[in-house]
Amino acid sequence: MNKPDFQDGAEHWSERLLADGYCVIPNLVPKTVAALDHDLALDFESAPFCSGGFYGARTKRFGRLLTRSCHARTLVQHPLVTAIVERVLAPWCDTIQLNLTQAIELHAGALPQLPHRDQDMWRGAIGEIEYLVNVMWPFTPYTRENGATLVWPESHGLRALAPSVESSEVAIEMEPGSALLFLGSTLHGAGGNESAAARRGAIVSYCLGWLKPYENQWLAYPPEVAARFPADLAALVGYRQHRPNLGNYEGQCPSILLRGEPCGPLQAMDALRPDQEALVEAFVADQLRSARYAMPHVSRAV
Repeated sequence: MNKPDFQDGAEHWSERLLADGYCVIPNLVPKTVAALDHDLALDFESAPFCSGGFYGARTKRFGRLLTRSCHARTLVQHPLVTAIVERVLAPWCDTIQLNLTQAIELHAGALPQLPHRDQDMWRGAIGEIEYLVNVMWPFTPYTRENGATLVWPESHGLRALAPSVESSEVAIEMEPGSALLFLGSTLHGAGGNESAAARRGAIVSYCLGWLKPYENQWLAYPPEVAARFPADLAALVGYRQHRPNLGNYEGQCPSILLRGEPCGPLQAMDALRPDQEALVEAFVADQLRSARYAMPHVSRAV
């Protein structure tokens, strides 16, 4: 996809996502998904079944996909997907961050999941802000029979405040390599698996850079691991500040840890938005002009 088409594509799919609460982009990375599924085969085999009614007793889940396969980076940093996410979340944050990477295997007999909205993990205002964008990547075909993700169209945004949902659920049937994007305010849930085979996939989600992410990224990818990532990927998993000064390490961007442990004390440095910088500069200049805060005169002995 050339650059003009890419930009047009990001705008088109962003509009669809914001209008309907979800969208399906077909045939994005079929070969990458097959390779990732292959790399995770032993992880799926060894992972225990989940505990609890929400995760599902017939479901296997595990995270930290960026440490398990190099192919996970292609999903996490897919240029069209990240462009859509940035367009959707930009009104409410300075930078986005990775919220979660999780592989999911829904086994035969798995019950439907409780319909829910992922934004409810944070206790912020509802209907005013979009907190995250989820991306479901199927490794096997998703069908209604094997538990394809259920989505309630147009259940997002202000409609999340309504006591009931007007639309009926839609089972998002799709092939490996396609991607289902849906908002954190969109009602959704895994379907029940009435087939004889497991359905596998992964969910990658992104949230506002000032939120606490679902998966603790600094534990999933400590500095010695993140130091091997490209700089933009390390930033996405949390090794950058979100202005003003959020997520700093000793007053500096945490990316400093990717160069090894600092040799000495670090100088705390402002990391402000332009409007805050202007406000601070004007305030400091005013104080310096004030006699009360004027620098004391130092006389020199002759």
